[in-house]
Amino acid sequence: MIEREKKREKLVAQYAVKRAALKAIINDQSKPVEERFKATMQLAKLPRNSSAVRLHNRCQLTGRPHAYYRKLKISRIALRNLGSNGEIPGMVKSSW
Repeated sequence: MIEREKKREKLVAQYAVKRAALKAIINDQSKPVEERFKATMQLAKLPRNSSAVRLHNRCQLTGRPHAYYRKLKISRIALRNLGSNGEIPGMVKSSW
């Protein structure tokens, strides 16, 4: 799953400029309807995974999609394991 997500990220970056240009044409009300429809069809022909909406945040260590910390780019479980092993400076697992 991690590799699949990396592949999507690469496709999004590759087609970002083209998608933005086509969306600008589609949203421009001053353009003729035929031209906007043609741009819509070209946008539909692009790969689905080139859309930024299809990206999903995943843990970089485990690939887990839930409980993801954006700042650290890892899941809560991976964070807990790294903290318990002392691999994150200043982080100590609480115990009482």
